Amino acid sequence: MIASMESHCLPFRDVPHTSELFSTFLENFERVSPYYAHPPTVPGILDAAREVRLDPETRRGVVEVLREQNARLGAGEDASANLDRLAAGAVAIVTGQQVGLFSGPIYSFYKAVTAIRLAEAVARRGLDAVPVFWLATEDHDLAEVNQSFWRTRSGLTRYEMPEQPENAGKRVGEIVFGQAIESMVEQAIAGLEGPSAGHISNALRESYTPSGTYGSAFGKLLARVLAGRGMIFIDPLDARLHRFVAPIFRRALHEADDLRSALEARSKELELRGFHAQVKIAPGSTVLFFNVEGRRHPLRAQNGRFIGGDAEFSVDEISAAIESTPELITPSVLLRPVVQDALLPTVAYVGGPAEVAYMAQAQVVYRKILGRMPAILPRSSFTLVEPPVARILSKYSLDFRDVLRGPQHVRSMMEQRAIPNALARRFETDEEQLRAMLKSYAGTIEKLDATLLGTLEAVEEKMLHQFTKLKEKVGRAENFRTGLLDAHQTAIFESLYPNHELQERTLSALPFLAAYGTELLDELARLSSISDSAEAQPCLDQHHVLFL
Repeated sequence: MIASMESHCLPFRDVPHTSELFSTFLENFERVSPYYAHPPTVPGILDAAREVRLDPETRRGVVEVLREQNARLGAGEDASANLDRLAAGAVAIVTGQQVGLFSGPIYSFYKAVTAIRLAEAVARRGLDAVPVFWLATEDHDLAEVNQSFWRTRSGLTRYEMPEQPENAGKRVGEIVFGQAIESMVEQAIAGLEGPSAGHISNALRESYTPSGTYGSAFGKLLARVLAGRGMIFIDPLDARLHRFVAPIFRRALHEADDLRSALEARSKELELRGFHAQVKIAPGSTVLFFNVEGRRHPLRAQNGRFIGGDAEFSVDEISAAIESTPELITPSVLLRPVVQDALLPTVAYVGGPAEVAYMAQAQVVYRKILGRMPAILPRSSFTLVEPPVARILSKYSLDFRDVLRGPQHVRSMMEQRAIPNALARRFETDEEQLRAMLKSYAGTIEKLDATLLGTLEAVEEKMLHQFTKLKEKVGRAENFRTGLLDAHQTAIFESLYPNHELQERTLSALPFLAAYGTELLDELARLSSISDSAEAQPCLDQHHVLFL
């Protein structure tokens, strides 16, 4: 149970590796507004809703498929009720994520709670809206989803499903786990601690089974953890959904050259304005993939024909495949949002920094094929600081900004504060006396030659620097004796900045949910800083550092 939490906010511009495009999107949307259709606000979503023109037959058919999918995942009555609303005309607030092992990085849940909160905010403005989670089952890069990092009592632990040669190039939603998943689930469960460990353990066992796939397991797990919050899940692998969007695939095929030219022009424009193109547009590239002998390959245009893997096809052959077996066609990252919004009455998409960036390129595909684009909103972003780590930070007078500056900076601060109390007090007293002694020279020196005051300041700076280095060496010696600094530094970085990345991009949510319960998600939703107006709000679109 979450009693009270302290939250600090950090502008994304202060977070390492944040792109200029994403920072500008958050701080000065007007500057990048030509690359998006609507501002990232609730009023912007309401404007996007006026452009939704989803064919009633498509809506009915998609809802029918989603009823079956969500029933299989165990999404519950709340999801069923929201499907009724979707069938009756509600719009969709959509988010999505690759179907990573054991729910993937924790930001999968941050996306979900942002979409849920946003749907509630839109509904308060009179527009019926439901949250939808797109399970990215059609991706084929298994190495991006077959591992999960957990922070447990024994430290940072990596669980990884071995890659089998026969699965190379397959869409991950089609890869069956086999018996190896059972022992891995039990290993992971053994690392869960806290009042909700039993609930999370049961959800894992029910979701990750030998007959399951990365897609089905991910969906089942999220359905169980998010139970009662109305999230609808959609798995695009279903052949019936591909039939609904076959016209999108046909246009993407026949307009491949025009789309590539438009995307190349957009990439150049972004770069000329000091931004970056998130997705590289290679010569001959298209926005389509084609399954060839069970392997997903990008389609490349070459001399009036198309290349997929080692095979070559004519336009007519790809067109015939779209007509007869559209499930063999899948969209690239720049067409996927268009396919999504041809199936759903999407008024907003909630994405991470990379997604917000590539939507600036996808806009030209939206404009040419769908004729509309939803509002794009950033997901909420958190670093969770557990009490033991908070105590370590306090002990060495560290904050999260110090952690972002890297191990060397943190170690220097720790060493200065790691010396025994009696010696620390003496260092503090002697440093004050040193400053006072040097200050006492100032008046006399100024009378003799005022230009020497700069020399005095330089001497003071050098002496204090050497004094600080001495304290660090004493702290280092203390660590050599006890090993405590090594252990504390490891705890800080494994928990808050693992693998030199934000916690949310590496660690799994499951140990946190076991320790603090799924009500933690409701608290995160409350802090998600969704704005009901265009007015600025404290911490809106900033990174939250949350002390649990």
